[in-house]
Amino acid sequence: MNPFSGTGVALVTPFNSDGSVDFEGLKSLLDYTAQGVDYYVVMGTTGESATISNSEKAEILNFVKTNNAKKLPIVYGIGGNNTLGVAEKIANADLEGVDALLSVSPYYNKPSQAGIVAHFEYLADRSPIPIILYNVPGRTRSNMTAETTITLSQHPNIIGIKEASADADQCKKIIEGMSANFFLTSGEDLMTPELMQMGGIGIISVLANGFPVEFSKIAREALAGNLEESFAITERFKAINPLMYEESNPVGVKEVLRSRGVCGGQVRLPLLEATPDLKRRIRALLD
Repeated sequence: MNPFSGTGVALVTPFNSDGSVDFEGLKSLLDYTAQGVDYYVVMGTTGESATISNSEKAEILNFVKTNNAKKLPIVYGIGGNNTLGVAEKIANADLEGVDALLSVSPYYNKPSQAGIVAHFEYLADRSPIPIILYNVPGRTRSNMTAETTITLSQHPNIIGIKEASADADQCKKIIEGMSANFFLTSGEDLMTPELMQMGGIGIISVLANGFPVEFSKIAREALAGNLEESFAITERFKAINPLMYEESNPVGVKEVLRSRGVCGGQVRLPLLEATPDLKRRIRALLD
């Protein structure tokens, strides 16, 4: 089975009150999420990678490697809008024990679709491990079209995509046209059963930080063909899911984790901890 079938958790990065990385909280999070998830995603958007230094990233990755009690596969985020700079980061990273890279589509520069293809082919030609593409137009303001993804799916070192366009038609086109060795996994928690019904293999999830068992069951039921049960579990999260993004991810899910006693709710500037009103509404739904 594909090691990235099922549920990957886009791990948050816990912080202490002084802004330093809370490794005790990270250990707690790893143990908590290991109850259900199939693999870890380190230094994705949810991990606040934009405000974490290169040395901190290396330390966090090493900590996950050495505190991975169930030996789950590890995906590590290295992406950006400077192709040469991203390639340099890949070359300098200690990728031993890492199963794949998650690399976001270039943002800010607003490249053409041909430029996006050239960017990822350049990285894939140089990466010692496989690359999973990450399309998230809500953050990059640039959509990778289905045609672009299908083209990139032909590269032997590009193995899949985390598709967070929230465009079911685009996902369907990708699944119908992608190479046989390529996969699509959902980047939208609530679309997971729908995309798996089309032929997707799972989810890289934000909410799996707080609900690892439940979100793993969503994917596992769908993989087993029990789509009705998968949709039914997903339905239970329709009220809380928007609150995860209301004050920007990962503010909401960190409040869920704080409420559940897993780790604190601190984030790094320019993000702010959840407002009292958001905390109240999240707690009400948890109760």
